[in-house]
Amino acid sequence: MVIAKTKNMCCYLYYVQQNAQKLKHIISVLLDCTGEMQQLHTHMQDKYFPLQMAECCLCGISRVILLNNPLSGALILAALLLESSWQALLWMLGLLASTFTAIILGQDCEEVSSGLHGFNGILVALLMGWFSSAGDWYWWLLLPVCLAFLYSSLSSFLGRWDLPVSIFPFNTVTLLYLACTGTSNPYFPNYPAQPPGAPESTNHTQLHVPQLLQGVVLGVGQIFACGTLGPSLLILGAVFLFSPILAVSGISTMAGKSELKANISRTVFCRNNISKVSPRPQRD
Repeated sequence: MVIAKTKNMCCYLYYVQQNAQKLKHIISVLLDCTGEMQQLHTHMQDKYFPLQMAECCLCGISRVILLNNPLSGALILAALLLESSWQALLWMLGLLASTFTAIILGQDCEEVSSGLHGFNGILVALLMGWFSSAGDWYWWLLLPVCLAFLYSSLSSFLGRWDLPVSIFPFNTVTLLYLACTGTSNPYFPNYPAQPPGAPESTNHTQLHVPQLLQGVVLGVGQIFACGTLGPSLLILGAVFLFSPILAVSGISTMAGKSELKANISRTVFCRNNISKVSPRPQRD
């Protein structure tokens, strides 16, 4: 009887040990997928050029929100494909134009592989497609998207004086494009600029928690012009994969801003109603 109990205990301990090793291996793999995935970057150094280019492009996609993780870039790309395949095509064209220009100009290999020369091309292509009023699959728009190569040119020019480039090319190209095309251009029409507004029938005196939480997630997706919940969750998952602390911090910040806007709107709404009900007496 004692021998049987001892044997069962040994089997149980062996089973627990095996599961603990599997769990430890799973946690180790998950930790390798977070952060900048330096092991994958080192492993890809001696691989074929298409594989290195794929990693570079995925890192460039994640660089838009200050990440540097190819898996995060893959999640963001999946989110954009789910939102709009036309926008995804513009993205990839701008990304490839900027990255190949950096390679042709002989920019630093480490900067190219980390995606620093790709995210400006993504932003240019994103806003060109967003402001265009010609609709999706307007093939003429593929031509100005190729202007995303400006980052690589300015990077080598401004680097002589140690001036940061950052998103300066993105702002320059986008503003020049909008100024040169306008709203009545026969080939590249854009939407006219209109001030944001809200319907007057909105009740600002009540706070709906589900809508607030949904607005927080959609606020993350608006970085990439995604207005639906599914792609926004994928983008939030990409941030969480890179850094859970960064994701929680971003959610807290968005929730705080949403709550502040709700309180301000509620206060303004109440003051307007009070002024309508009891107007201020006029002095003689």
